Amino acid sequence: MKIKELRDNMRRIDVEGEVTDISEPRNVMLRTGGQARVADCNIRDDTGSIKLSLWDDQIDMVKVGSKVKVENGYTNSFRGEVRVNVGRYGKLTVE
Repeated sequence: MKIKELRDNMRRIDVEGEVTDISEPRNVMLRTGGQARVADCNIRDDTGSIKLSLWDDQIDMVKVGSKVKVENGYTNSFRGEVRVNVGRYGKLTVE
């Protein structure tokens, strides 16, 4: 699937792109209690770019210029911006 085809609230998406930038990781409190690290990165393909949320170990897997593939991910809207999430059942592959 191409980035320009992604819309809010899509499920079971497969998308790939190149990482163009990564935010500094920040700590967030989870609803279940405890903490997690989260960072946002932008991925780009030949049709556009979109934010990808990275959690904990995923942050260390990715760097600028990495080619990433999200399988069985989903999209949602956060602060008015559609973004891709790997989620519990998804898989992130880094080349």
